[in-house]
Amino acid sequence: MKDSRRFSGWGANNVLFWVIVCLVVVIDQSTKAVVHEYLVLGKLVANFIPGLIDLFLVYNTGAAFSVGEGANALFVVIAVIVVAIFSTAVWRERELPFSVVIPMACVAGGGLGNMIDRLVDGAVTDFLSFHFWTSFPVFNVADIFVTCGCVMLIIGYLRWEWKRE
Repeated sequence: MKDSRRFSGWGANNVLFWVIVCLVVVIDQSTKAVVHEYLVLGKLVANFIPGLIDLFLVYNTGAAFSVGEGANALFVVIAVIVVAIFSTAVWRERELPFSVVIPMACVAGGGLGNMIDRLVDGAVTDFLSFHFWTSFPVFNVADIFVTCGCVMLIIGYLRWEWKRE
């Protein structure tokens, strides 16, 4: 007998997951479109958020801190794998709490946002720079969603596991 749960897949978690993924991609790609329109490559725009964030347009073919520079194809594959794993987990595990689903969607959406850059432009568009921390890498909105999503996912998953025990 087949497990009908496995094939009924479009519950609230699935809808929430894909809505958030799409919103993250739209927000990320919209900010990058504005940046492409108004910023000049390599020219600093100081004090976007005074004392905190400057704008500085750069293109990155690597990951954070330019690790794996030139490995665009590898990062595209990683993004596809992460999205596939997370969407499958949300589809199959009907008991996942929102505190796990939402961060998974943030990570997946951020990964897709950067993947789109890699496929369209051959590099990720980065433009946010900490004013007070010059050695920190320039980043983008997708990076924020991936980083915050990973932290939230770890916390949400651990809380869920502890409650299940």
